[in-house]
Parts: sequence; structure tokens; C-alpha cells
Amino acid sequence: MSRRTRFVIDRRRALRLAGAAALAPACGVAARAQPIIYPDRPVYLVVPVASSTLVDEIGRVLAARLADMWGERVLIENRKGANGDLAAELVAHAAPDGYTLLLATIGFAINRFLFHKVDYDPVADFAPVSLLCSYAHLMTVPPSSPARTVQEFIDHARANPGRITFASAALGSPSHLAGELLKRMARINMTHVPYNGPGVAFNDVIAGRVDVMFPSASVALPLVRTGKLRALAVTSRAREPWAPDLPTVAESGLPGFDVSSWYALFAPAQTPPEIAAKISADAARAVREPEFVERLDKIAITAAGATVTPAGSTPEELAYHLKAEMDKWGPIITAARIRVNNND
Repeated sequence: MSRRTRFVIDRRRALRLAGAAALAPACGVAARAQPIIYPDRPVYLVVPVASSTLVDEIGRVLAARLADMWGERVLIENRKGANGDLAAELVAHAAPDGYTLLLATIGFAINRFLFHKVDYDPVADFAPVSLLCSYAHLMTVPPSSPARTVQEFIDHARANPGRITFASAALGSPSHLAGELLKRMARINMTHVPYNGPGVAFNDVIAGRVDVMFPSASVALPLVRTGKLRALAVTSRAREPWAPDLPTVAESGLPGFDVSSWYALFAPAQTPPEIAAKISADAARAVREPEFVERLDKIAITAAGATVTPAGSTPEELAYHLKAEMDKWGPIITAARIRVNNND
């Protein structure tokens, strides 16, 4: 082969390589511009409670709306136990493809502080998707209580050290944590009285055998409106539209006091960001629709006018919210030495 022939062949090869290199970025751009095909098969929404409960109903309303949007089934899988740990563990070990999602509650943020052992990391093992909605609690006292405001209750507790009690629906529940937060911020001494559910707890608070309780607003409002309980404040950051005249604990002398229960969507870690973003946008749109809120009303998730507040956040906003909740409740739980058995 002559020198000239080799030169021509080398030149043609170089031109082909240069052409391929020039086309590669364009092909990459074209590939990235392709629309996301998701979902193309059924999606599983894992709910951390039994069926026919309020959390389950929220999951079913959301699943039905997402199914309408996506044209694919969204199936509920109830995985009850250990304050949501069993459901979280299932999703943490699922394929990170967006087809297995977790409907999480506040337990997702606090379980690692409550339990001796948790087999997942809520930050490292999950991809945040969307904060769906939240709801407030009420600070309630018996009708016989001398306190008619938060400050009067604090003054009463300081005048009776070691004699004030507060009820909760369960050890480590939001109503328990609210009492512990009040103790810490107001610098008062109260004894915790845990119950197995709110029913018996309400009876003892109404009768004056327990001094204060922080139940969810939707459960407590009927008792407040019939005069069986007295509401001193809402525990959320801002006043609620269903009780605009009821002050917050924060504005009643304890700035920064904020206790709200919430529901959020999480996916397994390493879920493609574009899929998480699509689920987040669709879920946010769903929970803000008037039809969604109306369906919640019909299934009695909102009672006596106490509405669940839609949120519909981005993944980044949910990540911030989760960290803030963990940073707030971790020290409270540790200082109060709250421990829960999660072997159920």
C-alpha cells in the first residue's frame, strides 16, 4: 500500500470519527428531550395502616385521582405495624423505579428516635416526592378547668408543680409530643398519661381527671362545639379557617410552637429525579383540586368543618420539611426518654 493510499484511508477514518463525535451531543440532547413514559403499568401505594382507617382513606382518594390522570391502576397495599415501620421497610427495599410509593405520616420522621431499632434511614433510603396535606391539633381542657387561655393554663401549671397531667392517644403519638413540647417551651412540669386511643382519654379529660389533651382537630371539634371540652388554642403555626377566632399556641406566648400532623409521598432512594418530579407535580395538582377536598369531606376525614389543609410540595420542599421535623422532634423525644416497643 502506497503512502498516498494510507493517507487517504487515515483521512477518511478521521472524518468519520469527527462526524460521530459531532453527532453524539445532538443525539444526547434528542434522547433527553424524549417525554417520560411513566407509568406504563400499575403503581403500588403502600399505606402504613389497616384498611378503613383515615390514613387509608386519604391514600385511596389520592390513588383514585392519580389513576385517572395516568390511565393506569394505582393499587393500595396496606402494611400495618410498628407505627409505619413495616410499610417504610417494604418501600425502602423496593426497586427505585417509581412503581412502589410510600404514604408516610409523622411517624416516618420520628420512629428512629422512638424505637430501639429501625431498619431504614428516612433520608438515605428514600427519595422525597411531595408533602400532600397537614392537619392541626387542639389544646383542650375540661370545662371545669380554671384556664381559659394558654397563658392561664401555664400559670396554673406553675402554681401547681407536679400536679398537672396531660393525656395522649398513645405513647409517642403527636398528642404526646405536643404535651412534651409545651412542657419544654413553657418550662412547666406535667405528667404524661398515655391511653390506647383517644376514646377513654376524652372521657377522663371531660370528667376533669386529666388536665389537658392535644387531640387532632377533626376528632375534638365536635366535643368542643357541644361544650364537653374547652379549646384554648390550635397547635399549628397559623390560625385555621375553620376556627378563625381560636388563637395559636405560638401567638399565646410561645413563639415557634407548631405541631401539625401530615401525610407525604416518598419513593425508594435512587428513583430517577424526572419520575419523582412527575409524581410530585401530579400529586400536588390532585390534592389542590376542589374535587379532592370534597371527596375527603364525604368520607368524613374532615369532621365538623375541620379541614385537612392541602399542601402539594416539590421534592425539595418535602426534603426540607422532613429534616425540620427530625431536627425538632429528635431532641424532644430524647430529652423526655420516650421509648416505644415496635415489635407488633
